Amino acid sequence: MDLNGDERSSNGVVGEAQRLKALYQYYLDQATPHVKYRWASLAGLLVLFMFRIVFSQGWYVVCYSLGIYLLSQFLGFLTPKFDVSLQQNEQNEELEAGEMTDEFRPFIRRLPEFKFWHNAIRATVLCFFLTFFSIFDIPVFWPILLIYFIVLFALTMRKQINHMIKYKYVPLDIGKKKYTQK
Repeated sequence: MDLNGDERSSNGVVGEAQRLKALYQYYLDQATPHVKYRWASLAGLLVLFMFRIVFSQGWYVVCYSLGIYLLSQFLGFLTPKFDVSLQQNEQNEELEAGEMTDEFRPFIRRLPEFKFWHNAIRATVLCFFLTFFSIFDIPVFWPILLIYFIVLFALTMRKQINHMIKYKYVPLDIGKKKYTQK
């Protein structure tokens, strides 16, 4: 019995998988500095996905699932990595003890921008792929899903915005000072 032939074929498959993984990582590394193009590609992919849903008049559950997943990713993007309420309690204790520390504390996201984009691209591609199989076309009354998603989005964003206002942090670069070299 010749095990070398089987060994070579499995090594060939593993080697090919590693090569494809390295190629995938190479293209991810090349795309990393191009923020606008990355987000434009996601927007284009989402528009293509929505056209697929609207023109096929199906796969509403897949679309709803993608929406919920993207909402959860967006919340991770907006949420600070460290609990802001604990930091504020520490600051209050320091002030009460008479220790004045004006320490700079940068905003660190729970989900970094690149991971958010990468997860969104992968989820959108997967959902687009699922729309080619009729088993995932579960018959539902889509306006109910749409209304439920809008209500869920509004309530979640209201809670997040109230948290941002209460603890005085801005997770986006909108309205922040930008310093340039002279």
